[in-house]
Amino acid sequence: MPAQPTRCPWPTTELNIAYHDTEWGVPLHDDRALFELLTLEGAQAGLSWSIVLNKRESYRRAFDAFDLKKVSRYDARKAAALLVDPGIVRNRLKVAATIQNAKAFLAVQREFGSFDRYLWQFVGGRPIVNRRRAMKEVPARTAESDALSKDLLARGFKFAGSTICYAFMQASGMVNDHLVTCPRHAACARLH
Repeated sequence: MPAQPTRCPWPTTELNIAYHDTEWGVPLHDDRALFELLTLEGAQAGLSWSIVLNKRESYRRAFDAFDLKKVSRYDARKAAALLVDPGIVRNRLKVAATIQNAKAFLAVQREFGSFDRYLWQFVGGRPIVNRRRAMKEVPARTAESDALSKDLLARGFKFAGSTICYAFMQASGMVNDHLVTCPRHAACARLH
């Protein structure tokens, strides 16, 4: 009798399991959602994904549901208010990066028509479907994440290093890094 499929080993809490089973690796094409995810991945730098995921609703409240135009207009007073908000990661550089990234994101939208159109060119418009059998096979970065990071940084984005970009690519479904033993691998592989 064949072995039962088993979920990727990294989600161990109820919230992480729900995120893994419904969102992680699903191709994402909505610009607002992409901005939210890029912000959260940047906020994760130096922290665990669980910490950031637990704060996601607070981030949505604090950053006006990730309305790009509103966030791009935040001033020093708004940034100061964010730095005392216990619902988010209160890091001056990360808050400033979110505001700067909103401005850069809008510039990309103006140039390409959407951030989605710009972003997906880094994987040829379709998800890269990997066939990894163990977490130790999953890299922290790839040539594609290096290229995305280099381009984002050149466009003025902050907290967009290659490792953050690869985590973003995995989360947004640009890369399917569910292990082949995980039922989500096949489910996500059918999506575009």
